[in-house]
Amino acid sequence: MKVTVVGAGAVGASCAEYIAIKNFASEVVLLDIKEGFAEGKAMDLMQTASLNGFDTKINGVTNDYSKTAGSDICVITSGIPRKPGMTREELIGINAGIVKDVSSNLVKHSPKTIIIVVSNPMDTMAYLVHKTSGLDKSKIIGMGGALDSARFKYRLAEALGAPISDVDGMVIGGHSDTGMVPLTRLATRNSVPVSKFISEERMDQVMEDTKVGGATLTKLLGTSAWYAPGAAVSGLVQAIACDQKKMFPCSVMLDGEYGLKDICIGAPVILGRNGIEKIVELELNDAEKAHMKESAEGVRKTNDLLEL
Repeated sequence: MKVTVVGAGAVGASCAEYIAIKNFASEVVLLDIKEGFAEGKAMDLMQTASLNGFDTKINGVTNDYSKTAGSDICVITSGIPRKPGMTREELIGINAGIVKDVSSNLVKHSPKTIIIVVSNPMDTMAYLVHKTSGLDKSKIIGMGGALDSARFKYRLAEALGAPISDVDGMVIGGHSDTGMVPLTRLATRNSVPVSKFISEERMDQVMEDTKVGGATLTKLLGTSAWYAPGAAVSGLVQAIACDQKKMFPCSVMLDGEYGLKDICIGAPVILGRNGIEKIVELELNDAEKAHMKESAEGVRKTNDLLEL
């Protein structure tokens, strides 16, 4: 199993690290445009192998896509990160050109690959890859919902005073501060609805804290987060590589599901060796449907800025 991660910055390096530590891939290629940067990150990570007990080989390369040939899964993290006060949507002008070039080079050398998009604005970048790569829609996945759901569960556990292993919850919709749809109605603690334990007011606060989870970290760190995004990517990659048939909310191309067409937006999917094996259509209530529709309108406005 060969995995390529494009972009050796904090997010890309975290992806490579978590994938390697899980020890299911034979090789991880870390690629960057900055001379020697990916090589240095790869060497540093490989020097942890004996300490962390993994045998995955991590190879760093500078802008040489021939070294990515035969990759089963490719992860695109490249692009400029968010700065304090910057929305994901403001990134589109620069990152669209980068993502289009990267995906073209990846598919050229690995025509059967599955691509996971991390670059922001993530739903729009996933849509761009759909429109320009020639890959089947089952092989293009936006990472956002997996990360947003992890942040939702963190906030739920915090509100409950419970261990995160007790908590389950999901976020669908767009991967943006205004587009997320945390499904508070369906959130549980050991199969018991969370509403049995916390007030509606507290649940509303959990929802709002989840929506601004990325912006909160950007303000604190001065740049985008990297540990949780890297872990989210590694979970998706492992589910595909090991054919786990696990359910994750991901940004996927919809064709009538949730009443939406020709848009990439967060929805639960089953991930296996073929990529997206099924889109799971939940029965949403009227409020959730309205939020999903509003989220889709926001994503479409960003998509309209693309020069396809």
